[in-house]
Amino acid sequence: MKIGFVVNDVATEQAGYTTIRLALAAKKRRHDVWIVGVGDLGHSASGEVMARARRPLDKSYRSLNSFLDDVQSPGLDSELVSLSDLDVLMLRNDPAADAIDRPWAQASGVLFGQLAAASGVIVVNDPVHLADAINKTYFQHFPEEVRPRTLISRSGDDIRDFVSELGGKAVLKPLQGSGGQGVFMVDGKKGQNLNQIIETITRDGYVVTQEYLREAEKGDVRLFVMNGVPLEVDSKIAAFRRINQGDDVRSNMHVGGTAEKVKVTSEMLEVVRMARPKLIQDGMFLVGLDIVGDKLMEANVFSPGGLGSASTLYEVDFATAVIEALEQKLVIASGYGRALPNVTLATM
Repeated sequence: MKIGFVVNDVATEQAGYTTIRLALAAKKRRHDVWIVGVGDLGHSASGEVMARARRPLDKSYRSLNSFLDDVQSPGLDSELVSLSDLDVLMLRNDPAADAIDRPWAQASGVLFGQLAAASGVIVVNDPVHLADAINKTYFQHFPEEVRPRTLISRSGDDIRDFVSELGGKAVLKPLQGSGGQGVFMVDGKKGQNLNQIIETITRDGYVVTQEYLREAEKGDVRLFVMNGVPLEVDSKIAAFRRINQGDDVRSNMHVGGTAEKVKVTSEMLEVVRMARPKLIQDGMFLVGLDIVGDKLMEANVFSPGGLGSASTLYEVDFATAVIEALEQKLVIASGYGRALPNVTLATM
């Protein structure tokens, strides 16, 4: 299998990132692997979607660090690759990470992914529907019963009224963003300046205001869903609880959160069951659902991270299971040819 991984920038990847784990897992299974940054994609005058991609050396790697060192080595020349020559293209770039410094890059992965899919490459997650998920309004398409009460607005009056309706306690965050950036919890009893928080977020766009769930004090749960069902290996589900630090409402790993094992409850599985139809319809192959109690807080469809944390906690190789699922899609595609659209293959 020839597989490419699209990231924001090859130079900023880290050995612990889920994408690098997936790339190494593919390499260990003797697949041809390329890693490409969004800015290295292009469309040739002859009509081909091209990429200046970096290919790890033809050798066995013992660690993520040695693998990434070779990929990022200044001595490794990038290869000009036609994406139509690939079997699978995995879009793993996070548009929110490019929102401020590289706004031109936000939609680039999705747009070039659409062109690659049109040429017959299996692209996951499906790039047509990823375009619909560029910000948090995508979350509002999931069933209301599994979502916390939410207001999306730039009106200070409407936001203040909604916070008051919620009893003065709510979580405010930007409509577009990731990784816990710009997230605030307000509690009327603590005298925070709600007006200042609203002004800070609206400076860059809309405010998402959500009811605060008491269960969030224990952190949230990141649960990986693959092909519409929990990612499971050896009866162990790829899920973990993310614990926030002190009074910080954010439990994201790169803002200080820590991971611990979690018992996957029937309520969590019900959230997955309710989210499944939308994920299948949109061709969302690998997704990270963030769950608090019986509510879905966020659906991470671009570059859900933490697969390494789950693998370490449960001593299970989840990354290889993901690559095996992609191998199976290629078998199906070889039998059906163009009869099955990309959005269907993505979650089969």
